[in-house]
Amino acid sequence: MSCLLIFICASCSNETIEQYVPTPSPLQIPQLFQDKILDPVIPINNPQTVEGITLGKKLFFDPILSANNTQACADCHAPENAFTDVDRFSDGVDGILGNRNAMPLFNLAWNYDEKFFWDGSAFSLEHQAFAPVTDPIEMKSTWIEVAQKLQEHSEYPNLFNLAFGTSTIDSSLVTKAIAQFERTLISSNSKFDNYLIGEGTLTTEELNGFNVFMDETKGDCFHCHGSENNPLWTDNLFHNNGLDAVVTDLGLGEVTGDPADNGKFKSPSLRNLAFTAPYMHDGRFATLDEVINHYSEGLQNSPTIDPLMKKVAQGGVQLSAQDKADLKAFLLTLSDHEFINNSDFKNF
Repeated sequence: MSCLLIFICASCSNETIEQYVPTPSPLQIPQLFQDKILDPVIPINNPQTVEGITLGKKLFFDPILSANNTQACADCHAPENAFTDVDRFSDGVDGILGNRNAMPLFNLAWNYDEKFFWDGSAFSLEHQAFAPVTDPIEMKSTWIEVAQKLQEHSEYPNLFNLAFGTSTIDSSLVTKAIAQFERTLISSNSKFDNYLIGEGTLTTEELNGFNVFMDETKGDCFHCHGSENNPLWTDNLFHNNGLDAVVTDLGLGEVTGDPADNGKFKSPSLRNLAFTAPYMHDGRFATLDEVINHYSEGLQNSPTIDPLMKKVAQGGVQLSAQDKADLKAFLLTLSDHEFINNSDFKNF
């Protein structure tokens, strides 16, 4: 239930003023996360509330944010695909394709450096929600137009008043609401999660695949993608992972202006790989087998390749067919079917 904060007016003690306060709704942090990683990042000026989350969800699924009212956030970030797009490149309101694969959205509150997008160009989840509305390829609108449409809507002024205590709508409040909803997108119930907490078992192949993942003489995957002690399964940092000998998409380098950052992209989480194909920043790999083959024998050397790609001279880590199959089996245990079927995350 929402509540009212009652206080006495300083100039006239016989009167009271009622100030609306939205209902707090702290994140439900999984025990595994509590045990193994730091607390999530929640801005002081944008606390989680029932009303803010409700508003953010409505906005996330509403095409009103786009110039021609045809495209919502959810069109490129679909719940059934762990909030990404099955297409290599998403198309915008004019049908023009972008050049990056839509990143999946989950466990975003644990991105401690708060650098979002493949190239780290947005600082904070609120700013990440700001960019697509004005992007000329994506929603191709302006925040003045969006605010006006929302202001003239039959429902939104009241919903903003409930969430933020004002019916005057602007871009800051829109992105705050969307960010509140996105922070609730927590994935923590995969087969491997259950194994870690003693509520499930793994096959021999899956266990061997985990060992391949952790073995520096084999998969050597854990430096960028974590371990059983990092349930995010990403370091949320930026690496050149040997995709191209000649770098054409500068990635982080375009943001920082530092040539040493050219070709570096954020390490995606390995959670929910069963639902998030295609893979890599440009969606070049249609299958998980192609991803594994890339690291096994497809690495390309370049001036900024990450030192963690230690076997680039040999083309990769050279896994056996059995180790490849087992590694794939393990990676699929990180997929969370409950997450993609959670009714709280769907547009009903």
